[in-house]
Amino acid sequence: MSNNGGVAKLSDTFGALTFTGDVMRRHLPEDAYEKLVHTMQRGLPLDPAVAGMVAAAMKAWALEHGCTHYTHWFQPLTGHTAEKHDAFLSPDGVGGAIEAFTAQQLIQGEPDASSFPSGGIRETFEARGYTAWDATSPAFIFKTPDSATLCIPTAFVSWTGEALDKKTPLLRSIQAVSEQALRILRIFGTHKGVTQVITTIGSEQEYFLVDRSFFEHREDLRLCGRTLVGAPAPKGHQLDDHYFGAIPERVMAFMTEVERRLYELGVPVKTRHNEVAPNQYEFAPIFENANVAVDHQMLMMQMLRLVAERHGFVCLLHEKPFAGINGSGKHNNWSISTDTGVNLLDPHAETHTNMQFLVFLTAVVRAVDLHADLLRASVASAANDHRLGANEAPPAIMSVYLGEMLSDIFDQLAQGGAHSTKKRGDLDLGARTLPQIPRHAGDRNRTSPFAFTGNKFEFRAVGSSQAIAWPNTVLNTIVAESFDFMASELHKRVGKSASPAKLETAVKGLLKEVVKKHRRVIFDGDNYSAEWHKEAERRGLPNLKTTVDALAALATKKAQAVFERYNVLSPRELEARVEVNLERYSRTVAIEARTLISMLKREVLPAGLRFQTELGHAVAASESVGVKCPGTKAQLKRVVALLAELSDAIAAVEQAEALRLAEPLARVRHTRDKLLPAMAQARNVSDALEQLVPGDVWPLPRYSEMLFVK
Repeated sequence: MSNNGGVAKLSDTFGALTFTGDVMRRHLPEDAYEKLVHTMQRGLPLDPAVAGMVAAAMKAWALEHGCTHYTHWFQPLTGHTAEKHDAFLSPDGVGGAIEAFTAQQLIQGEPDASSFPSGGIRETFEARGYTAWDATSPAFIFKTPDSATLCIPTAFVSWTGEALDKKTPLLRSIQAVSEQALRILRIFGTHKGVTQVITTIGSEQEYFLVDRSFFEHREDLRLCGRTLVGAPAPKGHQLDDHYFGAIPERVMAFMTEVERRLYELGVPVKTRHNEVAPNQYEFAPIFENANVAVDHQMLMMQMLRLVAERHGFVCLLHEKPFAGINGSGKHNNWSISTDTGVNLLDPHAETHTNMQFLVFLTAVVRAVDLHADLLRASVASAANDHRLGANEAPPAIMSVYLGEMLSDIFDQLAQGGAHSTKKRGDLDLGARTLPQIPRHAGDRNRTSPFAFTGNKFEFRAVGSSQAIAWPNTVLNTIVAESFDFMASELHKRVGKSASPAKLETAVKGLLKEVVKKHRRVIFDGDNYSAEWHKEAERRGLPNLKTTVDALAALATKKAQAVFERYNVLSPRELEARVEVNLERYSRTVAIEARTLISMLKREVLPAGLRFQTELGHAVAASESVGVKCPGTKAQLKRVVALLAELSDAIAAVEQAEALRLAEPLARVRHTRDKLLPAMAQARNVSDALEQLVPGDVWPLPRYSEMLFVK
């Protein structure tokens, strides 16, 4: 950033390394610029004749910034990004080389498809796959101290045309939402000038920072991203003194660099603060087009990791890096707007009269109730299982929070029509020096997995390490189905030409039916409470507590039908994702189990034996001079007993991990029912031992160090 009187000028930095806005206008002819903008903003197909001009402009811009290579940047089913770099140099046919970047090179690449997860779509001997330029997401330049690379966001598909990535289904789902939402707008006559409905996302990112010296001495953090053993520190977050507290100076330096680097890439990061747990923090951006927001979220995670190293930290994005300490999520703020700038989830002042808003809102509620199992499955992972339902994150039960004002309107709709809107009013703070402040019509509910928060829904169950493309693909698809249902029902009831009175009657009738049928999913209370779990069961809401339970929902005929109907995923593509997720679950836990065995055998057990030897010498020395030491002898017995328990626990983990079941469902059930409990028992014994072994003998950095050294 440049400075002007000590104040950073964001405009000098924002988007400087993205091929958009002024950069495109400067490098492209006016007609080509207009056509590319229409593609990016309206989702229109790009004129093939323009692609060559865009490629030449991108190359010129990239070379200005010192780029030597370009890459098709894509999001395979690994949950990370992938890239293969190619130099701009091409042979000139006479023994030399020229700088070249053609339209074909821009539009299509060909990475090896056999080495990425495919769920059987590609076998090892079937290697061909394609990357296809996604012109709706801006290309960008990623810089390191020694290089600069032009990154072109792309989709990734098989030679057969089947999606092998997370972006292709996302783009299809965005299109499905737009098509069905436009049908509703046409019924209300509010579609004039609207060419598409845009799904928007603002995804918060929680993370931990740990000093690199501690990370390097923890095999579990290095290989698994979370601690597999570790006794609790005397202090955690009981005093609530870290949340929104003053940001430590070293952390602030890290945050500032992250922000600057993200601004250069056009990522509109807005908020930074301390989170609940010690050494836990958060960044949050403002809303963007969903496709761009997904790409920017991947860049944010990459940048957090990269910049952390420059400041002597390691950034932990795992959902539960520390047992007994608040975990990390990625609150997915989701909304829908027209391309003319109208937020379709904005209730306005007299909400009960806003029939169009109520149709869209009710449709979303219906989608969550009808497809709660799919929504739960969209956030399923071995890592997120440690967080969901742990009284720090929403439970695995999918419910909707609407707040007092909207819940009251839903009660009215269930009776046949809404007649009033609860007023918001002002808050008088009781001191003349303080202003009266406007109060929102409803409170916020931090325990709800899917909460309406003013003009958007906050999907709070998404995990912190998760790529948000998949949860949003599922959310978009089930919402598109619900928009389709509402539009089709209204068409039946109003016919081709409807008077305002007939439309109002049709809308009220439909809303009454939908609210009465699906209001069971609405819950404004404490989602953490045992009472809610009992009530949810009484209402018939699914409670899919583990990933193994949740992923079964994706293998149903109902799931296949909804994804296929809106051209988001074919049955084969959906089946592949189920297979990939099942395999990832069992492999993730297997890696953790082997790491745990390694740490217990090579570090924890030897440390315990050394301490046992020290205690034995101390007891022998005392008794040799006639001094009784019952306390030391009791401690020795306790250590001996724990070491025996630990040996048995290690053997149990080894036995459970060694069982190789060929059938995927049997394998993941064994992992859940046998391996994870064995690991938990081994951890309990190790943690009990840690609380006895002196610091100069214990080989691992402790929680009190990792969480409180800033």
